[in-house]
Amino acid sequence: MVHVDYDSTWVIVSILVAVATCYAAVSMEELVFKVAYKKFEKSILVTSGLILGLAIWAMHFVGMLASHLPQGYHFDISLTVLSYLIGAVASIFAVWLTTRPTLPLARLILGALFLGLGISGMHYTGMLALSIEHHQMRYDPLLVLCSILIAVSGSGLSCLFVFKYKTAVKHKTALKAVVAVLMAFSIVGMHYTGMAVTSFDEGIAKVVGSSQTEQSVLLFTIIFITSLVFVAGFAVAVLEARLEERNQQLIKINKELATQSLHDSLTKLPNRLYLTDYAEVVFSHHRLKEEKAAFLYVDLDRFKSVNDAFGHHVGDQLLIQMANRLHDKLSLDHKLFRIGGDEFVLVSENTDLNEAMFLAEQVLHFIQETYLIATKEINISASLGIAMYPEHGSNVQDLLINADVAMLASKEQGRNTFTVFHSVTDQQDVRSQSKLINDLYKAVDEQQFVLFYQPKFTSSYQVCGVEALIRWKHPTLGLLTPQMFIEGAEKTGLIIPMGYWALEKACQQIQKWERSSSPFYPIAVNLSALQFENKKLFSVLEQLLKQYQIQPHNLILEITESTAMHHIDSSIRTLERLRKLGIRIAIDDFGTGYSSFLYLKDLPIDELKIDRGFLIDLQPNSKEEAILESIIHLAAKLQLIVTAEGVETQQQADILTNLGCNQLQGYLLGMPVNVESLVLNRHHFA
Repeated sequence: MVHVDYDSTWVIVSILVAVATCYAAVSMEELVFKVAYKKFEKSILVTSGLILGLAIWAMHFVGMLASHLPQGYHFDISLTVLSYLIGAVASIFAVWLTTRPTLPLARLILGALFLGLGISGMHYTGMLALSIEHHQMRYDPLLVLCSILIAVSGSGLSCLFVFKYKTAVKHKTALKAVVAVLMAFSIVGMHYTGMAVTSFDEGIAKVVGSSQTEQSVLLFTIIFITSLVFVAGFAVAVLEARLEERNQQLIKINKELATQSLHDSLTKLPNRLYLTDYAEVVFSHHRLKEEKAAFLYVDLDRFKSVNDAFGHHVGDQLLIQMANRLHDKLSLDHKLFRIGGDEFVLVSENTDLNEAMFLAEQVLHFIQETYLIATKEINISASLGIAMYPEHGSNVQDLLINADVAMLASKEQGRNTFTVFHSVTDQQDVRSQSKLINDLYKAVDEQQFVLFYQPKFTSSYQVCGVEALIRWKHPTLGLLTPQMFIEGAEKTGLIIPMGYWALEKACQQIQKWERSSSPFYPIAVNLSALQFENKKLFSVLEQLLKQYQIQPHNLILEITESTAMHHIDSSIRTLERLRKLGIRIAIDDFGTGYSSFLYLKDLPIDELKIDRGFLIDLQPNSKEEAILESIIHLAAKLQLIVTAEGVETQQQADILTNLGCNQLQGYLLGMPVNVESLVLNRHHFA
């Protein structure tokens, strides 16, 4: 048995035919990516596949002409046509595969297998079409497998380069030539390897010369080595594709992480960080065109009560439904952000004030529509604040602050409405208040406070104690009264350490006055609502009483009427516990809250302090006098001391004294002063 040898000239011709037809197939496929030919995409794909199938088929039969076959051979027409169809179908699939937007590893391997098996199927079907009289072909199974491996590897390498070629920008012609050569040598390598595995009986050997045989062996060796290079190249290409796929996965994950950092995890809306970047783009665009933009600050009304009544899971669903509802109703010029728990910002581009106000009304209407969550119908409203770019700010921080101020004004107006930020004075006040709150943290750390004392007097104008009033010694603004910082302290929670500082200073002063037998105690100290409900209150008081060894009844704790009535049962227990320590209790601002005389009898207190509001219009035989008379007589029946605050005229003092008021306090008798002035001016008190 011997192998077939070849005519070198015809071998070269077969290679050139393969390269030329492959180049034509790639050129045809290239038309798919041009917009002008997009509607002919299917026709181009089929034509390109047919041309590539022709390359495989033509190379095979030109290669057959290059071999020295004996006289009397012929080809079966039906099998010959079938061989072309096999190559054409495989080629069409391969062309379709490489024109897809992506080429993952699994798809690359599938394409390599399909095209490689198509080339192999075409070759061996074509060999079946060859018939030689008195001769029989035989195949080496191992080499057949090797030839198929070469076809698959070369096909995979070609598919990968074709896919990369379509995205290339430079050297496209040279790259197309490389792709054509790769595809051609895949076909050539498979063909001549397949011919090498084919052997005939001795009859053919008689027509073959020794020099031709040596030449054929050399040619086959070159082609076979080239084919092995293809196999190695395909293996490298598969590894590269795998690494590229991993890289794409990492890029996708990084994009998802970047998206998550810029979006709210619950509602999927863009967050505050996204808003900062987005606003800069809006500003630059609107600045060039001199257009306006509206920033709407949206805060849900009483959202905490929804969480308290139905649970946080229902509150979360409410936020999601509300965000989705607004997002669906808004246009492309509107962008919704979630910047906090129940706080949202809506940015409306190219919008004037009238349009912003109309949009605010729509938003309020959308939010008020009933929500169905867990079989529960929930209704909620919102308060809105509007700030306009560039009138109310040229950067996102100023616009958000000013829109927030306007929103708070909506809250004060009764909620479920909108307010436009319109005052430069308001803006300055907000900045001042924000700076004060920021300075307040340092003030607490450095204890930049001092206690002033306002004396209280009996009806015979004798000093019977003082009220401790906190002042802030601001480093640059000087001495600040509580009205300027107490609200900020309550918002930040700093009121608690400030209150405990005031309690300790008062206890220190009581200790000094007890030892010197001064007439200024007891000292009354105001307790905020937060401090009254703070769980450390009793332990702090017990520690202070023990540390300074003072008489507990010389310390009076004043709480407002609204604080005492907030949780009445809990308040009664707290007050009883305080009185067990020996501390006296006073109700401050009596008559301004929502007190009930029914509860007043149950409160364990020692003193009622009548609010100054009852004294402003106090005249003889006035309604104010009748009310005060009722309060004083009721307090006397309950064995409570009555103190009137805000006494500023002698007439007020006389009326109160005649009504039986026990104690008087106000500017008429004594203003709040520091401890040194209090002691020095002792003899000036009436």
